[in-house]
Amino acid sequence: MSTEQRATAPAEPLPTAVDLPDAVGPDRMVTVPGAVLAVTGPAAGSEGLPPALFVHGLGGSGDNWTELMAELADTVSGEAVDLPGFGWSEPPLDGDHSLSGHVRAVIGYLEASGRGPVHLFGNSLGGAVAVRLAALRPDLVRSLTLISPALPELPPQRTAWPTGLLAVPGVPALLQRAAASGSGAAGAAEVESATARLLDLVYGDAAAIPAEKRARAVAEYRRRAALPHAMAALVGSARGIVSAYTQRGDQALWRQAAQVRVPVLLVYGLKDKLVSYRSARRACAAFADARLLVLPESGHVAMMEHPVQVARAVRELVA
Repeated sequence: MSTEQRATAPAEPLPTAVDLPDAVGPDRMVTVPGAVLAVTGPAAGSEGLPPALFVHGLGGSGDNWTELMAELADTVSGEAVDLPGFGWSEPPLDGDHSLSGHVRAVIGYLEASGRGPVHLFGNSLGGAVAVRLAALRPDLVRSLTLISPALPELPPQRTAWPTGLLAVPGVPALLQRAAASGSGAAGAAEVESATARLLDLVYGDAAAIPAEKRARAVAEYRRRAALPHAMAALVGSARGIVSAYTQRGDQALWRQAAQVRVPVLLVYGLKDKLVSYRSARRACAAFADARLLVLPESGHVAMMEHPVQVARAVRELVA
């Protein structure tokens, strides 16, 4: 087990609306069966390196992997994909935001790109996607790096309950009405406030986020809030996670984890408010070949908070 720590920085105010940067889009759009996916990467000069694919979590996008992909630019030829309905990707044609629906989309991209087998990275929802994909299509995966993977944890820790409420009928409609009620300066303030709450939920220490990164997060939140399919993607995927947690038999996620035979790196943060560190013990036992990295100061997105430490562990895994 490895542990890393980082000193915190003083808090910086959220940017005002006039300071927000323009959102940066993906490198390309790729059509796969049932969806059109946004893909970023690989970086110039990464030819000849082993391929890697990065899959984000609930409400995230490929942009969540920017720092870690930069750290690993000399190790893997990395691409980040936006799941259907998230980031810059179009919603799925059949409206299926279930875990298996996301898995099909990622498999479709790997088959279309011909880059497999890849070193597969997943955070939160993306971690569950990666586990199921590796179990179903071992020919497409060289290794797994799972950062706070959304594997069944019952009961969930109390701080994760608000996310689970997205799956409750009626709650999303209330959230949409509340979001639509803001306009002008009041609406901009609500976007900044909502972004601050989100960052506080997923980071171990949101006060340490640099101003430029916080501004980027506000710009992305504002862009996403204006998309007609954004709430459906969020709610459908939240319900998909809840459904996956209750599946039994061959589709049970823990049973699928036991079927994975490639090396696995598990990364957990002790300040994670969504996935409890107590899951690490079961995860280490479930995977046939597992390594564990524990980051005491990280929350739910260790690849964004501590990319240097995560990259170091990934290099050991790949080597």
